[in-house]
Order: sequence, then C-alpha cells, then structure tokens
Amino acid sequence: MAHDHNHDHTHGANKKVLKISFLIITSYMIVEAIGGFLTNSLALLSDAGHMLSDSISLAIALIAFKLAEKAANHSKTYGYKRFEILASAINGVTLIAIAGYIFYEATERFANPPEVATTGMLIISVIGLAVNIVVAWIMMRGGDTHENLNMRGAYLHVLSDMLGSVGAIAAALLIIFFGWGWADPAASVIVAVLVLRSGYFVTKAAVHVLMEGTPHNVDVNDILETISMTKGIQGIHDLHIWSITSGMNALSCHAVVDNQLTIAESEHILHNLEHSLEHKGISHVTIQMETRAHQHNDSILCTAKNEPLHNHSH
Repeated sequence: MAHDHNHDHTHGANKKVLKISFLIITSYMIVEAIGGFLTNSLALLSDAGHMLSDSISLAIALIAFKLAEKAANHSKTYGYKRFEILASAINGVTLIAIAGYIFYEATERFANPPEVATTGMLIISVIGLAVNIVVAWIMMRGGDTHENLNMRGAYLHVLSDMLGSVGAIAAALLIIFFGWGWADPAASVIVAVLVLRSGYFVTKAAVHVLMEGTPHNVDVNDILETISMTKGIQGIHDLHIWSITSGMNALSCHAVVDNQLTIAESEHILHNLEHSLEHKGISHVTIQMETRAHQHNDSILCTAKNEPLHNHSH
C-alpha cells in the first residue's frame, strides 16, 4: 500500500527531527534555568519551566513514536499506535497546568517586583530566542507538523516557547530603560495566555481522536456517496469512521449486495471500494457484505444499544 509506505517515511523523518530538537532544547533549558536562578529573573525561570515542559513533551512524543513501531499482538491488535494520541493529550494538559502556574506566580510578582540582574537576563533570553527559532525551523523543514498531532503538539510547544523568549527580552529592555519592574510578570502573563491556548487546542484534538470522532479531513457525506455509487452496492448501514492515530483513518460498515453474487464478485466490488476510499484518506477498511434479507436496522449510523449480551436481539 502506497499510503503505509508514506506513513513510515514521515514517521522516520518525524522521529529524527524530534531527537535533534529534544537534545537542543534540553541542553538550553538547563542553561536558562541556571541563568534565571543567578540573575533572579522569574521571566527566565518561567521560560525555563516552559522549556522543561517542552523537553518533556518532546520526550513523550519520541517514546510514542518508538512504541508505535512495536508490532501488533493479541492483546493490542492495533499495536501501540494510539499511544501517540495519549501522549498529545498528556501534553495538552501539562500546557494548561503550566499556564495556571505562571498566572499564579505573576500575581505574586505584580505585588512586589524583586530586583533582577537585567543584563544577564537579556543575554540569556536572546540566546534562548535563537535556539527556539533554530528548533522551530528544523521541525518545519523535516517533520510533519501539519497533519501529525504528536508532532504538532511538540511544535506548538516550541512556538509558544519562542514567544516566551521574546517576552523576556522585552521585559529586560523595559526594566533597563524605564525601570519598570512589573514588565517581568507582565511578559509571563502574555506567555501564559499563549500556552493556555495551544494547550486547549492540542487537548481538544486528542480527546476527539480518543472519543473515536470522525477525522477532521474526512467528509462523511462524501464517503457515503463514494460507497453508494460503487457498482453492485445497493445500500449501506452501520457506518463507523475513526482515527487509529494521526494520518491513519479506518472505516467499517455493512453493505447490502445482490444475493446472487459469488464471493469472487463481491471481492471485486470490495477491491474497487478500497481503492476509492484510499484516495479519500481511509487506509483501513472493513466491510461486511449482506443481502437484502439482513436482520439489521437500516439506519446509516449504528443504533445498537448497550444491552447485556444474553437479551441482545440485534
């Protein structure tokens, strides 16, 4: 399947990009944390804290890609591909928590701004900005930050981090030129808002996948039309479309066909269907063929209730 080859290729590229990014970010986070401690700048410390979440998120993403390579087995028939989505959910939640913590710290600082060694703060935040720009560029160039949720989560971390450095630079300059001590917590509040925003979107997208939601790049009506227009198919019901992981969509349904069809003929219909569905971004198709006499409800979506097995009359 061309699709899977493509998936593996971007998978490898994503992993390589994440590895490089992780090393750069983690090293600089340590520098920034020490710098923040020595210059007594909360803006630097919160940026370092943000970078810590960054490197944790990159580590989670890396572990997820590593696990996704593990083969499917009897206890996990899809393998570990879903872990990637769990990772982005954890990632989004940590972003939200970090935003909350920055808000809390900032309120303390507005009340009584402490002394800050601004020159050191300025130098360190300028280097921090450069580091983030380099990492963001590496991710944009080499990784799939558009479609892959896991990569996008990590990339958003880096982008909001970049804004953290911009905030720290602005704060340092304001303190140097105007002696405005409140610029430090003000910068961190702006960062917190951005962190909160990206955290919310990453979490929302991950929860949608975990809830077996229809993938955003799939139009259900279009899929229904594609299946119904296929020669030999008379009706369709019990349709499900979901994502296993980013870029890997699945579909299952029941299709009504003529009761005179041979197995070879229905296989031919299936083959055509799989081909057209793959063009619509669905790589994993399971279709149950039935005759008009089937015992199911004809509604397109599944109407099965959660009844105990013994009185289940479907």
